[in-house]
Amino acid sequence: MRTLVIIPTYNERENLSRIVPAVLDAAAVDVLVVDDASPDGTGRLADDIAARETRVQVLHRRGKEGLGRAYLAAFTWALQREYTHLVEMDADLSHRPEDLPRLLARANQSDAPDLVIGSRWVRHGAVENWPLHRQLLSRGSNLYVHLLTGVGVADATAGFRVYRADILRALDLDAVTSAGYSFQVDMTLRVREAGGAIVEVPITFVERTEGHSKMDGPIILESIRNTALWGARRRGRQLARWCARRGGLRSGRAG
Repeated sequence: MRTLVIIPTYNERENLSRIVPAVLDAAAVDVLVVDDASPDGTGRLADDIAARETRVQVLHRRGKEGLGRAYLAAFTWALQREYTHLVEMDADLSHRPEDLPRLLARANQSDAPDLVIGSRWVRHGAVENWPLHRQLLSRGSNLYVHLLTGVGVADATAGFRVYRADILRALDLDAVTSAGYSFQVDMTLRVREAGGAIVEVPITFVERTEGHSKMDGPIILESIRNTALWGARRRGRQLARWCARRGGLRSGRAG
């Protein structure tokens, strides 16, 4: 495996100097910090870390354009450099570096899943320091996604995950327009629709202690709207297949 851990940042100065060394200590990986011109100097700190550590690179972007845009830019960067596995990981230490080796070990097993999701909502998965309303929001969001799209994943909104580079090359990444946290659901659906194998590995998700969450009303509304559109698209495909089968049956009877 040649693995790149992608860490998007926007105003994460308090956390960056902790997460990067912890990731490097946890596994034999490289790290790409993708900074969206953070006003708090996160990008400058990332450059300082990269100057001292050969396994760290920094991708500077011109401004805040959303989580999805940051990851897509990082995917392009990584695929050009022949990484075999790409890891998504938050900068705020909510994704524990000590869980990373288990995700990578599962990604490297003989059945070679295309996407390994670090899941809060499978057996042995857990959350720490989350208030009840956050738990209900996450569980409700995943139930909503499952009911509308039938994706069959317990934690489709999870942001701690490992992609095989080959599955990303097989997807039309230029067609991905989701910018906020619905990007995770979007990518899960695209992997599933491409015939990719998805497995979930239990993790413990820890609420951040430094900085501020990027989850807000517009991001939640984007997720609700996009999931409804993806669900409608799925129902449309099912209806088209049903109509095609009915048409075939009628043609057979007429013959």
